[in-house]
Amino acid sequence: MMTKRLLAATAILAASASLASAQQLAPSPTLDAIKARGHIECGVHLGLPGFSFADDKGEWTGLDVDYCKALAAAVLGDAKKVKFTPTSVQQRWPILQSGQVDLLSRNSTITFSRNASLGLNFQGINFYEGQTFIVRKATNAKSAADLDGASVCVAAGSTEEKNASDWFLERNLKVTITNFQKNDDAIAAYDAGRCDAYTAGVGALAGQRAKLKVPGDHVILTQPISNDPQGPVTRWGDERWQLIVRWVLNGTIAAEMLGVTSANVDQMKASSKNSEVRRLLGAEGNFGAMMGLSNDWMYNAIKQVGNYGESFERTVGMGSGLKLERGQNQLWTKGGLLFTPPFQ
Repeated sequence: MMTKRLLAATAILAASASLASAQQLAPSPTLDAIKARGHIECGVHLGLPGFSFADDKGEWTGLDVDYCKALAAAVLGDAKKVKFTPTSVQQRWPILQSGQVDLLSRNSTITFSRNASLGLNFQGINFYEGQTFIVRKATNAKSAADLDGASVCVAAGSTEEKNASDWFLERNLKVTITNFQKNDDAIAAYDAGRCDAYTAGVGALAGQRAKLKVPGDHVILTQPISNDPQGPVTRWGDERWQLIVRWVLNGTIAAEMLGVTSANVDQMKASSKNSEVRRLLGAEGNFGAMMGLSNDWMYNAIKQVGNYGESFERTVGMGSGLKLERGQNQLWTKGGLLFTPPFQ
């Protein structure tokens, strides 16, 4: 009886392994196209300091940009093999749906309706955002409730437009919401005095404030009116590409959790006794091969771009001009919300 059970269990495991092997290398039109053209097409924000911003030489930097570079390093072995397409709030979904870009990595809030109705999937959270307002210090406003009777500038079609409208309506507060085609147009109108406030996520506001004529004349209200997790977005229908996009993000977070950095990644790969570190870096197992990538996929990403914490600090954190605290974007072991499933 025991022998029959053992044989049955062995057969089930073998069948599962065979099925898994078949699923691992399911066709990926997106990955095939990327390999054929030699670079990833990444949709980013039109220009948001700290997240995606191009300098005078056309060099892109930011938290969302770093993610695309890490993805390029993982997929193609070179973080430089990525091209960036700036997208407005209105353009971002059609550009992704049409196949013009392989993914969006721009501050896009994860919502039910977007996931269910637009043919899009969100592949994890790379920034826990909260919407608030920027106002002139002279108004002495301390909270969103102090904006009763005010006018608010916002980007049309954005999550922020809907959130602000709902928040004030639910509290019987009257505001005039004026929307604009682009975030840059909305913040410019605010800076010109056409609105009393401008609303966006706290990270976006920190970047936008730096663009104002006199940044010191403006204050960002600390009270959030929403919770807006953001992350990379892909189209429906290419599960293997979605898998890659999701686990590269997970890998950068796991690297920080496991103490793997761009500076020590070679040492960790060569001598770490931690099995999860070894799997992450390709020294053990075949995690890359399961997705059709080289087994040093995450080694390349971390070596060339760094872990999530490194990226956060230099783009939006204390090592950047934005000086944002980690807050909710800290690892869960340090009081934040950031965590990742295990590499097992």
